Amino acid sequence: MRSKRKSQIIRAGVVYIFLAVGAVTFLIPLAWMFVTSLKIPTQIFTFPPIWIPNPVRWENYPEALMFIPFAKYLFNTLYLCIMNVVGTILSCSLVAYGLSRIRWPGRNIVFIAIISIIILPYQVIMIPLYIIYQHVGWLGTYKPLWVPAFLAARAFYIFLLHQFFMNIPHSISDAAKIDGCSEFSIYWRIVFPLSKAALFTVGLLQFLEIWNDFLRPLIYISEDSMFTLSLGLSGFQGAHHTAVNLLMAVSSMMTIPIIVIFFFTQRTFVEGITLTGLKG
Repeated sequence: MRSKRKSQIIRAGVVYIFLAVGAVTFLIPLAWMFVTSLKIPTQIFTFPPIWIPNPVRWENYPEALMFIPFAKYLFNTLYLCIMNVVGTILSCSLVAYGLSRIRWPGRNIVFIAIISIIILPYQVIMIPLYIIYQHVGWLGTYKPLWVPAFLAARAFYIFLLHQFFMNIPHSISDAAKIDGCSEFSIYWRIVFPLSKAALFTVGLLQFLEIWNDFLRPLIYISEDSMFTLSLGLSGFQGAHHTAVNLLMAVSSMMTIPIIVIFFFTQRTFVEGITLTGLKG
């Protein structure tokens, strides 16, 4: 018994050491970015690297904001994030409910067809979508960046919610039907509130995707006033590529909010991922 306990402790210690090394490895680039954002230009490319800036130059942040309209880009990005999160949660959850809770002929075939879309990279459908949006006059607007979210265009999120909805007992729906509830009422009043963890996970993943999205805004947006943070950061890099400390300051302001959000929501996020992975 004692030897078994000792082996378990050793095994757990090895796992924790491995995870700690991995965590430090992933944190090094973030630490370097933040430290560099506080350096003076002469300290950036010194070898060995300087990890504690002296002096600490907080002025890099306001100076970096002088080169780009950060507040405007932030507003544009948040607008797209909110529209996509709301649209994805509502549309994908409704489709997932129909595929998981309602029995109808051909349901499994439709589900397989939707899931098969996951294997298609965006580059495959990029040109056809561009032609469609050009014909409807959406180029140069935000519509190509948020309207598809309200049309359940995220097959992966449909799959996640489908797996979660399958775990909700059907007896709850049967009891609601006896009380006279329609399918939509069951979805909106019962299944939707019971799926907060999964819906939160989908919303967070979609928020991160839109926050970091560069390709689609680059394709459909042409005016500087409509740029997102990713486009603004790219433009800053092209115009001021030698001011690495200022570039790192802008990158830090774009990255730190995501780290803070994930830090405070990681428990719900992990819970949602775990529950959507269970079999129905």
